[in-house]
Amino acid sequence: MLALSAKGILPRVDYAIFADTGWEPKAVYAHLDRLEREIAEPAGIPVLRVTSGNIRKDALDPDHRFASMPLYILNQDGKPGMTRRQCTGEYKIKPIKKKVRELLGFPYPARIPQGTFVEQWVGISTDEFHRAKDSDVKYMRNRHPLIDMGWSRSDCIRYLTSLGLADTPKSSCLGCPYHGNAQWRSIRDASPDEWADVVEFDAAIRKGNARANATGNRLLGEAFLHRSRVPLGEAPIDHVTAAEWAALQQELDDKAGLEELEDGVIDGCSPWACRGEVEPVQDDFGLAT
Repeated sequence: MLALSAKGILPRVDYAIFADTGWEPKAVYAHLDRLEREIAEPAGIPVLRVTSGNIRKDALDPDHRFASMPLYILNQDGKPGMTRRQCTGEYKIKPIKKKVRELLGFPYPARIPQGTFVEQWVGISTDEFHRAKDSDVKYMRNRHPLIDMGWSRSDCIRYLTSLGLADTPKSSCLGCPYHGNAQWRSIRDASPDEWADVVEFDAAIRKGNARANATGNRLLGEAFLHRSRVPLGEAPIDHVTAAEWAALQQELDDKAGLEELEDGVIDGCSPWACRGEVEPVQDDFGLAT
């Protein structure tokens, strides 16, 4: 959407906002710098970076109020569970809303006058039209330009390729539990230092350092980043699922790039379209749900 706006295909936006969780892959930060330098700045579009803190650091700080990541759990009785996902709201949506209020001239807790709002573009394509929703606040009105244009994910990839941006990485926390095996393999094989980082984090949360939810309740079982609920360094990430094979076939048929699917989930995290799937939280886990 930023490129479409900068090139005049869509109206020129006033701002682009990136919500930084503090734990994105290095490739994402490098790509953001390139977008700002090559696409946004020549078009006069400011790129604003907002944050609520470093999610990795916060998760391991027992004294910090932490909005939980969707960790896979083995409860004390051996039953599987999953912590409630609160990270998107805390580390992405919250800082964006805060910045929008500031841009409107009414920072919290100031009351925003009726009829004062921003038009917010959300990058959902036709493949995921069911995720397109209205905003939950009156001062932000959502618009979905890619759906308006009838663009699918493949259309987006073709356009990025035409601009020399075919290597656009997916934005998500380095240690997001919603990663599929393909994403975990990519981190392990392409970035050994980042792989060491997520393996270290995975081991740390098993020691009970991670806060389970916003109220500070500690984990009552063992937490894991991989859905197999074994240590990440031992997890079966080399297993290629049927969905991943289907994605590879799509690449061969469409020549548009591999969509890294894992059990039907596209890796990546968007403030208003988190693509992770959630397992039921066990009632006996002892968490607010």
